Amino acid sequence: MGKGGTVTMRAALLALAALVVLLAGPAASLAKKPAVIVKRTAYGIPHINAKNFEGAGYGYGYSFAQDNICEMADTYLTVRGERSRYFDPNATYVSRGNGGVFKNIDSDFFFQRAIDTHIVEGLIAKAPPEGPTPEVKDAVRGYVEGYNGYLAKVGVNGITDPRCKGKEWVKPISELDAYRRFWQLGILASQGVAVDGIATAAPPTPGLPIGGTAAASDPAMLHDLGNRLGEQLGIGSNAIGLGSDGTKDGGGVLLGNPHFPWDGPERFYQAHITIPGKMNVTGGSLFGVPAVLIGHTDGVAWSHTVSTARRFVIYEEKLVPGSPTSYLHDNQVKQMKADTVTVQVRGSDGTLAPQTRTLYSTEHGSILTGILGLPVFPWTPERAYSMSDANASNFRYLNHFFAIDRAQSVRQVHEIERRYQGIPWVNTIAADRKGEAYYADIGAMPNMTNAKLSDCEAVPIGAALRTAATVFALDGSRGACDMGQDPDAVSPGILGRDKQPFMFRRDYVENSNDSYWLTNPKQPLEGFPMIIGNERTARALRTRLGLRIIQQRLDGTDGRTGTGFNLADMTWAVFNDRQYGGELFRDDAVAMCNANASSMPSSNGPINVADACPVLAKWDMHDDLGSKGAILARRFINRARAVQNGPYSVPFDANDPVNTPRGLNTSNPQVQQAFGDAVTDLRNAGIPLDAPLRGYQYEVRNGKAIPIHGGPGTDGVFNAINVSWTPPKGYPDIPHGSSFVQVVHFPKKGCPEHRTILTYSLSTNPTSKHFSDQTRLFSKKRWVNTPFCPSQLRAASGTVTRLRP
Repeated sequence: MGKGGTVTMRAALLALAALVVLLAGPAASLAKKPAVIVKRTAYGIPHINAKNFEGAGYGYGYSFAQDNICEMADTYLTVRGERSRYFDPNATYVSRGNGGVFKNIDSDFFFQRAIDTHIVEGLIAKAPPEGPTPEVKDAVRGYVEGYNGYLAKVGVNGITDPRCKGKEWVKPISELDAYRRFWQLGILASQGVAVDGIATAAPPTPGLPIGGTAAASDPAMLHDLGNRLGEQLGIGSNAIGLGSDGTKDGGGVLLGNPHFPWDGPERFYQAHITIPGKMNVTGGSLFGVPAVLIGHTDGVAWSHTVSTARRFVIYEEKLVPGSPTSYLHDNQVKQMKADTVTVQVRGSDGTLAPQTRTLYSTEHGSILTGILGLPVFPWTPERAYSMSDANASNFRYLNHFFAIDRAQSVRQVHEIERRYQGIPWVNTIAADRKGEAYYADIGAMPNMTNAKLSDCEAVPIGAALRTAATVFALDGSRGACDMGQDPDAVSPGILGRDKQPFMFRRDYVENSNDSYWLTNPKQPLEGFPMIIGNERTARALRTRLGLRIIQQRLDGTDGRTGTGFNLADMTWAVFNDRQYGGELFRDDAVAMCNANASSMPSSNGPINVADACPVLAKWDMHDDLGSKGAILARRFINRARAVQNGPYSVPFDANDPVNTPRGLNTSNPQVQQAFGDAVTDLRNAGIPLDAPLRGYQYEVRNGKAIPIHGGPGTDGVFNAINVSWTPPKGYPDIPHGSSFVQVVHFPKKGCPEHRTILTYSLSTNPTSKHFSDQTRLFSKKRWVNTPFCPSQLRAASGTVTRLRP
C-alpha cells in the first residue's frame, strides 16, 4: 500500500477508535449512577449538585434542554450537515455569533466535509492538552445523557415550544454532535465567517483568461468587508477588573458585560454547578457547552471580551498554468486536496436526493472565495486563496474552561491560560479575593511576526485588505511565509505564550473590544505582533467612556459617595446609560444648530431646524428610557461618526488617548449635513424631535413590547444595545447587546457578593414563564441576587428535582 493509503487507513482507525470510546459511555445503566439534584430558584436559574463531572453534565444537559431544546436541536441539525434534509436548501439562516447569513445547502456541505474528514474524532482521540481531559469527556457524556433524558421523558410531541413540537428533526444527540457544536464555536471568528465562501469555491471553467484581477482590489467591497468584520467585533463586550487599590474595602470587584446576540444559539445560559469538594462555580455558558464560560468561584471572577487578534490569515496560492487545482510551493508543484462531499437535499415534493460538490484545500487550509457573503477572493486560472485557521484544531479551550471553573485566584487563571493557550477569540479580564486584577489576550493566534507579515504580504491584495479590513494576505508560494513555530507554543503554528499580552494590576484593568494597548493607561502594553491588535491608535468611544467611568470613581468626581468601587457603584456604573458621543458633541452641536437654524444643509437641500436646537440643548446626554431628544441625538451622532476623515476638531494624540480625538468640527459641511439629515430622519418617520427612547426602542415578547434602555456601543454607550434604525417604528427588537451581565465583589471573608441579569431571559421557549421575566427586570434596571454559598442556597425558595433517582 502506498503512503497515501497508509495515512488514510490510520485516519480511519483513529476515527473508529474515537467512535468506540464515544459509544461506550451511554451503554452503562443510568440507574447505577448517583443522583443529581437540581434546585431552580428565582427566574428559573438551575443550581446543579452532582457527585462527579458526569453527573454535573447530566444536570446541565437536562435543565438546558427543558429551557431551550428547540434552539439547540436546530443547531445540532446544522453541525450534522442536515439542514437541507429538512428545510428548503436555498433558504438561509443567520449565524448570530458572527453575522454570517448562509444558505442551508452551503452550510451542509461545509459541515458534512468536516464529518467526512473526521476532524472532530481526531481531536477527541488526542491526549491532553490538545485533546479533552477526562473531566471534559465525563461532563460531555453526562450532558448528552441529560439532554436525551429530557427528550425521552417528554417526547417530541410533548415539547411545549411550538417551533419544534412534533418535528421530525428533533431527535436524540450523540457525543459527536456535542463535540461538533464545540468545533463550530471554536471557529466562529475564522472559518465560521467563510462557511459560504468555502462551500461554494470551485475552480474556474476552461476558457477563462489567465491573469484575472482579484475582486479584492475593489475599494467599496473591501470597505464593506471591514464593516462586516467590524460588526462581528461590535457584538463585543465590556469588562472591568478591580484590585485592592480600586475598591472601597480592598476586595476585588469584577464587571462582566458581554454584548452578545439576543437570539440564536450564541446566547448565554445561566447555571450554578457544584461538585462537593471539587467545584463550585456559577455564571453563563454559550448554548450547548456544559461548563461556565464567564462567572465566578469562591475566590475569583472572570469575564471575556471579543479580541482584536485575527485568528486566521489568507494565503494567495500561485497556480500552475492550465491546472487550476495545482499550486506552487517553494518551486514544487503540489496538488490541492479534493474532498468529494455528498449531502441529502429535500426537493419541492418532499423527496430526498443526493447532491455532490468537491471542496478543495492546500497545506495552508481550505480554499475560499469569500467572507461573510462578499466574493473577495475569486478563484482564477492564475491564483486561488486559502484560509489558515488557528482554531481549526483547537479543543484546548474545553480543557481551559473546565480548569478555570475550579480556579481560586487570578494567578491560577494566568497559569491555566498559558498551560492550554486555548482561548479561541476572546480576551480575559479577572479579579480575585486577594485584591488582584488581571488582563490577558492569550490563546490561539496565527504565528505571524510583524517582519513576516511585512515581508510576505501578497501584492497587491495584501495592503488593500490590511488597510480596509485588518485581514492579512500572504504569499503562499514561499515556504518562508508559512506559520512560524515557537518553542513555547502549546500547539504548532500558533504564537508562543511570551509573545502574547497580559498584565496584573492592583488598581484596574479594562477592555471594551479595542486591543490590549490601553488596558490601563498607566501601563500601556506595547511591542506585540500586529496580528493581535494595534497600538497607539485612537480608541473607540466605548473604551474611552469605560476608562473615564473608572477614573472618575477612583477620583470621587462622578457625584457618588467616597472614592473607589463597591458592588453598588459598579451596578450603577454599567447601567447609568451615559452616552459619551453626546458628552463630546452636544454643546458644539447646539451652537451649530443655533447658527444655522433657518438653513441647515441636508441631503435634500437646506432645511429649517430651529425646533431641534432647544431639544438637543435639553437632552441629558444619556440613553435612558426617559431621555427626551435621545433619538434625535443618536441619529445625528450615527451620521456624524461616518463623516469622511471624522467629525472631530481636535485630532487623536497618542499621548492623550483617553481624551482625544474630541470636539465637533462644526464648520465641516458634512457635519452640518449629518445634523440636517438626522432631523429629516425623525420628521419622515413621524417621530417627535423630543421623543425619548421609551416607545421607540423595545423588545417584543409574545406580542408585548418591553422598553429597553441603553444604546449603540459605537456611540459610546457602556450599556451597549446595538440596534438598527427601522422607521417609522424606531428601534424595534434587539439583535445584540448587554446579555449575561454580572457584578461580583469579594469581601475579605465570607460569601462573594454578586448581582446578575440575563437580559433576554433564560428560555427561548415562548410558552415558558422564563421567556421574558428577566427582560422585564432589565427594562427597570433591576438585578438578580442568585444564591451561591450553601447556606444561601438552602435558604432560597425554589423547586427541587432529583434526577436519575
